Amino acid sequence: MRTRFLFPGLSRFLAAVFAASLLVAGSGCTVYQSIGKSVGSFLHPVSGHDFVHIANDQWDRSNAVLYFYRTHSQWAADEIEAPSVYIDDNHYFNIRNDSFTWLEVAPGERHIAIRRPLLGLEGLNSFSLSLIADATLKVEPGNIYYLRYNELEGPESTHPELAEDHPLAAGDLQLVTREYAMQADEIVSTRFLNSDLLAPNHAAVSIVEVNEDGDYERNLAVLEEEREAEIERLKADGKYEESPWYWPFGGGPTVPLESDRKLRELEQDYAALEQERERREEAEAGDGWWIF
Repeated sequence: MRTRFLFPGLSRFLAAVFAASLLVAGSGCTVYQSIGKSVGSFLHPVSGHDFVHIANDQWDRSNAVLYFYRTHSQWAADEIEAPSVYIDDNHYFNIRNDSFTWLEVAPGERHIAIRRPLLGLEGLNSFSLSLIADATLKVEPGNIYYLRYNELEGPESTHPELAEDHPLAAGDLQLVTREYAMQADEIVSTRFLNSDLLAPNHAAVSIVEVNEDGDYERNLAVLEEEREAEIERLKADGKYEESPWYWPFGGGPTVPLESDRKLRELEQDYAALEQERERREEAEAGDGWWIF
């Protein structure tokens, strides 16, 4: 029997945990929470429009679209709090019973996680109260992906392009084909997950720029670690000159660093990306009509 995570006797404990979470948040720790967004279908049934694909002109074919949907079950209908969906460690929505939504994402490896909250609290750093799904999905430009969430029944077949041991080939969240999603009682029977005052969300939008910025920061951190390791190897090989005591700005590797080349390329690519964003913003601003 599954637990509803509604225990009045824990209220003081949770208040203390939340207070502690606020303190550690200021110290650089990651606090996972969806306070004010996690209301479940028992209290707030989904009331959006029936399922329909977004129009082709609503997204850029150089990106990809992820559809998330949750089929009906009595368990989900009786839920007090709905699970949170994260992409690349950013919270976007809490998925309620009999609902669907979508996100336009940048191509590449996108990390998808679902956490079950307890009065809005979900975890701290690597600790999660209940980590329902934790998977990385490589998405290709122009593709559409359907992610099915059901905690009671999995799909009748796994996605043919996934390895058997892939996290999205088993468990509560699974990748399914378009053909499977279009069956009766699947995504076509769900309703759009509106964002409102009782259950706000940040879905049904493009998160491409957030993905691109996150990819840049992760790649930068990886290359900086790679550079430190490369310097250590050069030191061991005698290809590094230490700076003299009287001139701390001297010394360094005696051969070019491969990691420096990669860092320059990364910076150049990101600078070009920012220029393209500015160009698009200027073009969009120029489409407006001004009376003066």
